[in-house]
Amino acid sequence: MKGKSDVKFSLRTFGHHLLGALASATLQAWVMVLCVAFTLTLLRMGQIAWHWPEGLEAPLSDVWAVIYQGARFDLKVCAAAAILIWPLLIVVPARWHGWLAGTVAFLFVTASLVNLHYFGFYKTPIDPVVFGFFEDDTKAILQTIWSDFPVFLTLAVLVGASWGAIAARKIAYGRLSLGLNRGVSERRIPVWLTLLGVLLAFLLLVLTTKGTLRAMALGRQNVSVTTSQFLNDMVPNGVIALKFAWDARRDSQNLNDPLLGLKRLGYGSPMEAAQVLGIEARDEQALRASLVAQGGATPAPGPRKNLLFFLMESWSAEPFLYQDAKDFDVLGRLAPSLPGACHFSNFDSAQPGTHPSLEAILFSTPITPLTLGPQGKAPIPWSVPLLLRQAGYRTLFVTSARAGWRELDRVLKTQGFDEVIDASHLKAAYPEADLGIWGVWDSYVFRYLSQRLKKPQDQPLFVFVLTATNHPPYDLPPEYQRVKRNEARWGGERSADTLWLNIDSYHYATDLLGGLVQEVRNGPLRHNTVIAATGDHNVRSFGLYATPERRHLLSQVPFMVWDEKLACGPQRQLPASHRDMFPTLLPLLGLNRGYVQTGRNLLLDPAQQAKPALNAPLSVNYYGTARNARGSWTLGNPASFVCSPVDPKNAATCQFDAQQDALARAQLGLLDWNVRVTLRR
Repeated sequence: MKGKSDVKFSLRTFGHHLLGALASATLQAWVMVLCVAFTLTLLRMGQIAWHWPEGLEAPLSDVWAVIYQGARFDLKVCAAAAILIWPLLIVVPARWHGWLAGTVAFLFVTASLVNLHYFGFYKTPIDPVVFGFFEDDTKAILQTIWSDFPVFLTLAVLVGASWGAIAARKIAYGRLSLGLNRGVSERRIPVWLTLLGVLLAFLLLVLTTKGTLRAMALGRQNVSVTTSQFLNDMVPNGVIALKFAWDARRDSQNLNDPLLGLKRLGYGSPMEAAQVLGIEARDEQALRASLVAQGGATPAPGPRKNLLFFLMESWSAEPFLYQDAKDFDVLGRLAPSLPGACHFSNFDSAQPGTHPSLEAILFSTPITPLTLGPQGKAPIPWSVPLLLRQAGYRTLFVTSARAGWRELDRVLKTQGFDEVIDASHLKAAYPEADLGIWGVWDSYVFRYLSQRLKKPQDQPLFVFVLTATNHPPYDLPPEYQRVKRNEARWGGERSADTLWLNIDSYHYATDLLGGLVQEVRNGPLRHNTVIAATGDHNVRSFGLYATPERRHLLSQVPFMVWDEKLACGPQRQLPASHRDMFPTLLPLLGLNRGYVQTGRNLLLDPAQQAKPALNAPLSVNYYGTARNARGSWTLGNPASFVCSPVDPKNAATCQFDAQQDALARAQLGLLDWNVRVTLRR
């Protein structure tokens, strides 16, 4: 009898201790959730204040809506972390519980501070570009962070916020656990009530990870709570923004489902999207063929023209608005070359980063990174350099950066470039060149190209140039003579500490471009050389573009073309983007087939084209936004429409256009589908 009673007593004791451990772990989890979530909310409020754009006016109700929605995301991610460590809180000795909760607090605060500075740099919460930290020159990125960001202040906030969350958790749990432990150990609280409380608390924890009791779980679709893109961008904390970025990255690397992009853009099949665009195709194979230009080759008599294409680092369109040769010179030698160019001044980049834009331009893909995986190891059939090489061109990629960045040295040769000339080659050619953070100074690129163009060529040249000097930390060669400017002439935002350094590096690169344009246009190659230049993306130093008056400038970069006797057409002020460049340039070389028709030919009159839907004056970014003459919006989201530039005369008619949204979604969806269905393995 005694043995049975001992066993019964032991089981009862074990059960009692287990129930106490469950109750304690659940209490600890909830205390951690509330303390860390409150800390993240405070950081969000600080982020809003830190980045609040000049001139932005927003009702207090919108700000509170952002804080409330952001707090829901904070609770969601903290609850998910709590569920993950909940089993450990049961089995790990109590002395380690504080370390577990402290680790969560530290990591989540770190993610939010990264998100804060990421937004300052890219004007967006953390997105897939963040993974370039490991794929780019990581050392160069760290040097840029050290020189360009408030590292010590950020570390101080990290330590203070993490310590505050940890200390609050310790105090709150210490006080609450005293009563709970006493109640459980002295059996003041019935066992059934304790067990019910644990189950309900844990169930509530699980429901908190969903973020809502109704409809779908709290996700990306719940980020938009106001009409201000800036405020909406403040909703995600660092952890949830990183999750969104990871999901997008995973989808970009997984080409197994060819309908993935189409479905996200609201179309169940490619044929449905084609119908919206007025494309007639009997099946998907015919549809794929219709996306590729099928015109006949009609080259002009004589040898083909050279094509010099310049992708200028961080080449924003905004400085062009304030150019004044006497008072505010930002263009240098490019300014006198502009009258001879077709300058498309209402033009957007395809992506917000260099490598994504590079892939979008060369490989006609909204999916990025595309070539870092197996797709980069085999030629992409419609790769621009491959098509030009097949047409008899000698293809060169020239950059002042290091070509090992994003494996460009391997990828570019696979995709059709005969030569890849990078900082190492330029250093060998010009031993006096200094190798800096990102490579050599841009001047060596233009010097090399000038000399190369003077050599006899037995083939026409396609040269794709990527500059690098106009990049944080905006260092310039010692021989550069800084230009004195009347700073009052700058009409943009002034909040960035690096604004005037950036203006100088912008002038440096643009002046070099202008020098080469003048050399070619005034030399023997002027009759058989097309020159084109654009920016890879806007630059962070020029502001956040959060006000309606400036929102249309957010992604604007220049696009200009020089050619002999070129008729510019009526589209120079119409919205356009990177997707329209090579459909414009290749016909100038007599190449009218083989390339993906990503956009429209900007030199033609859209009103006279056979397919109006495919020639609509729209700017479409590959990351899911669009812009027409009245405003910009996130695709598929009418509530995100912002009238910009503001025009009081047309205020009554400035509204979301569902038809244009459908066109933009269909075009982007079919480009996505074309890449996935062709390159899937």
